[in-house]
Amino acid sequence: MREEQSILQSMKDEEEADKIKPFGYDLFLSSTQASANFSPATDVPVPDNYVLGPGDTIMIQLFGKQNQSHSLVIDRHGKIQFPDIGPVNVSGLTFAKARELIDEEVNRKLLGQRTYITMGELRTIRVFIAGDAIYPGSYTVNSLTTASQALFLAGGIKEMGSLRNIEVKRAGKLVASFDLYDLLLRGDATGDVPLQTGDVVFIPALGPTARVEGSVRRPAIYELKHSESIGDLLDMAGGILPGSYPKASVIERVDEEFVKTAINIDISSSEQRSKKAKDGDRLLVRRGTTLVENSVTLVGAVARPGIYQWQPGMRVQDILSTFNRDLLPASDPRYAIIIREEYIGSDFELEGFKLAEAILNPDGKHNRVLQANDKVMVFNLRDELVDRRELARYFVSISREQSDIDVARLEIAQRGKTEQALLLEQQQQLNQQSIGGVAVVSSAVQNSEEEDSLEEDLRLQALLNLFTNERLIALSANLKRDELLTPVIAKLESQANYQHPVKLVGVVGEVNYPGIYPLVSHGKVEDLLLLAGGLKESAFMMKAELTRTETQNGASIEHHAINLNQVMGGDLAANIALSSKDRLNVLTQPNWQENPTIELRGEFNFPGVYSLRKGESLSEVIERAGGFTEYAYPYGAVFTRDFLKRQEELEIQRIIDRLRKEVANRTLSQQGAFASAADSQLMLAELEKAQSVGRLVIDLEKIAQATPNYDLPTEAGDMLYIPPQRDTIAVMGEVQHPTSHRHDGELSIEQYLKLSGGLSQRADKSRIYVVRADGSVLLPKTSFWFGGKHTLNAGDTIIVPLKTDYKDGLTLWSQVTNIIYNSAVALAALNIL
Repeated sequence: MREEQSILQSMKDEEEADKIKPFGYDLFLSSTQASANFSPATDVPVPDNYVLGPGDTIMIQLFGKQNQSHSLVIDRHGKIQFPDIGPVNVSGLTFAKARELIDEEVNRKLLGQRTYITMGELRTIRVFIAGDAIYPGSYTVNSLTTASQALFLAGGIKEMGSLRNIEVKRAGKLVASFDLYDLLLRGDATGDVPLQTGDVVFIPALGPTARVEGSVRRPAIYELKHSESIGDLLDMAGGILPGSYPKASVIERVDEEFVKTAINIDISSSEQRSKKAKDGDRLLVRRGTTLVENSVTLVGAVARPGIYQWQPGMRVQDILSTFNRDLLPASDPRYAIIIREEYIGSDFELEGFKLAEAILNPDGKHNRVLQANDKVMVFNLRDELVDRRELARYFVSISREQSDIDVARLEIAQRGKTEQALLLEQQQQLNQQSIGGVAVVSSAVQNSEEEDSLEEDLRLQALLNLFTNERLIALSANLKRDELLTPVIAKLESQANYQHPVKLVGVVGEVNYPGIYPLVSHGKVEDLLLLAGGLKESAFMMKAELTRTETQNGASIEHHAINLNQVMGGDLAANIALSSKDRLNVLTQPNWQENPTIELRGEFNFPGVYSLRKGESLSEVIERAGGFTEYAYPYGAVFTRDFLKRQEELEIQRIIDRLRKEVANRTLSQQGAFASAADSQLMLAELEKAQSVGRLVIDLEKIAQATPNYDLPTEAGDMLYIPPQRDTIAVMGEVQHPTSHRHDGELSIEQYLKLSGGLSQRADKSRIYVVRADGSVLLPKTSFWFGGKHTLNAGDTIIVPLKTDYKDGLTLWSQVTNIIYNSAVALAALNIL
């Protein structure tokens, strides 16, 4: 199991490694958005050290004796033409110096006037972006534009360009070198200098790089500068994550012989961190184990499942001290288990103990001493009462996550396929839907089965990781007994070999949860019974059978009789020790029945539900119900039995399956005519709605008289309905007007059919039959139609089937129509319709 987890983790690490990108390049927008949307700000305050030049506008407001405003543009000679003062040379001055100069000139030449000076519209400058920019070239910008802002206009930097050595050249000389990492990692923009006309922003090729992966905050490919160390590289990556294991870090490096080597490094050591990083290095910071050392994991039906600190001498009662505070009302206090590993990854050893005794008797043997990394598992008393809604939502969420991953992988795979390959794949899928003209499982059904299988695999994988999955540990109170034991049984199976037989035993029969269970240390029969949820009320306590396989001198089977009364009573001799692959069969008490009852409905003097004794006859139950009322019509009685109902359901399902295959076969066939899809689907829909009744034809009048050859023993779930007196004859099927008629003993079948308008065009005259009120069937002979008549009784139903030729000779039509009509008759007799 741990090997599988390691493989899965390695696959996950590889997927994450493929996603790692060079750091910093996503600072810039896409090239189209950059040039369209980015514009350096023009309404920001102008700093005092801003150098004035031709094209800048200075706004001057005079107030005092006179109030005047002037907007003065610096000309090509660097001067402004100030009214009443004359030209003032300000080019090359900072804004602060120019403001002082203008203020002095006004004070000297315009007495009694004061000034307020601001910058107006700024001049534009022409700069060049060269090197590895997305869109290198010449750009016109305002005079406040900095080097980084110019890069936005150029669409950003290519991934082959350097982020750490951006050069600003003026008149052929290097005036600034800008490191974007200072801005991105430290917020330092001091190297981002303002540009002047004619400046060139040059982006050289990418310098040395190193890759940082694994358990760090910001995995990426980083550019190296100067003599940066491994520690500097980790700082760029934001440091290591909690839960990492820095001592097991590794650097992959290409040496002087151009051979890739692995170097172990402890990045928690300052000495190791100070080592120089080299071009092409790949630093992998490994994750720590998900297991928590020196802990005890509590799972199952407890109030607070989770991980607890282990201390020497710790016992079960230290984490489960009281019933009310630490256990759930649904917890099974009779038995719990401890799963123990000598060391991580070693074989499981299991100890069983009686939970109630551990809590109530702190000094007793069941208050077991716990060891580091033990897992304590508590079961629910009744799995069927567990609220599993939150657990279901969790499994749905992991299924959706897997679906998202599968969709993404499929999209990637599809991108690499040509259009011709996709068409070929689709054709193969269509061909697989039929073999030799016969329909096989449809793609929709296959997809559904695959999805169900995937969900089951995901659920199983989650259960196998129960002890390390924090979310599942928190929800473990909602897990059933077999689900809690899934990782335990899987581990016991994997650790078995020819020297150490698998430590599993089985129990069947009258226990609450039959199945396969782990064999606890020194486990005995009582331990297995308690693990299986205890004995049922129906268990035969005088004898159970233990089957054991002996393999010392060749495999042989032995059977041992076990007295469960003695076992549960504390008899040490009867409570024998179990061995690997033992199988305990708990027998059922002779003549045991789970409250068998029969329901009597209709015209009984005392209708209701009656309990049965084994072998009690139907006539005896009728006598207990006081017999029939004076209005009863015993000939029309309906007797149903659960066993027959289940048989009918199986038969209906068999017919449905055959019908689907025949419809599909005829639909796919290219020979001759075939039934329409609409008719076929309608027929299937009608058949699927047909309800099984499980009716048994009986002669109730003779049964009531306890006639031996007609009376029958009752069974659990039987139902007998006695209708009131009937005086109608029903006509169903392919007649002009299906309805019921008043019973007249002088009328024949043909006359009743005429009363219903006669046969329709679709009727099959040769297969007309009568369902008697008692459930038997009358098949009229053709010779009787015009020369004789059949005697019909009140409550009988005449059925006129559909002619099979009308549906293109579909062979199952006759069976289908009979099922539908007979079901309708039986349900009508029970007053359900």
